[in-house]
Amino acid sequence: MLDFLAATPPVLWLVLMVLFAVAEGVSVALTSIWFAVGALAALLVSFLTDSLWVQAMVFAVVSLATLLLVRPLATRLLQPHGKIPTNADRLLGRQGVVTETVDNLAAAGQVKVAGQVWTARSENGERIFAGEQVSILRIEGVKLIVAPVKTAASVYHK
Repeated sequence: MLDFLAATPPVLWLVLMVLFAVAEGVSVALTSIWFAVGALAALLVSFLTDSLWVQAMVFAVVSLATLLLVRPLATRLLQPHGKIPTNADRLLGRQGVVTETVDNLAAAGQVKVAGQVWTARSENGERIFAGEQVSILRIEGVKLIVAPVKTAASVYHK
C-alpha cells in the first residue's frame, strides 16, 4: 500500500488531506486544519509536476503560512469575547438576607441568596447586620460583594 501511495502523489496528498481534516474534526481545536490546507495545495501542485520534492515544499510552505497568518485571526473570531458567564453570575443584582453579620475587618459575614449561603463582604467596608437585606453587586472569587438595601430595618441598626 505504501508503494502505491509513493508512486501516485495525488493519492498520497488526498489521503493526508482527509486524515488531517478528520483529525481536526475530532479535536475541534484548530490543530491540524492548517496541514489539511497544505495537503490540498500539494494535491493541486501534484497535477502540475511529478516532483515529490516540490509538492512537499508547497505542503510545508502553505501549511506554515496558514498556521502563522490565519490561526491568530481564526482564534480571535472563534473564542468568546470577555468573561465567560457562569451560573453564579445569575446572582448579580439579586437580593439576599444577611445570615451572619458582614464585617470586613473581622473577615466575617454570610448572605443567603437563591437558597444558597455565600461568604460576603460589604462594598464600602460598613458592617451589615444579620437579618438585613442586601443587593449582590459582584463576585470576587468565592465571595459576594454586597451593599445594604436601604429599608427601615437597616436604618434601625445604625
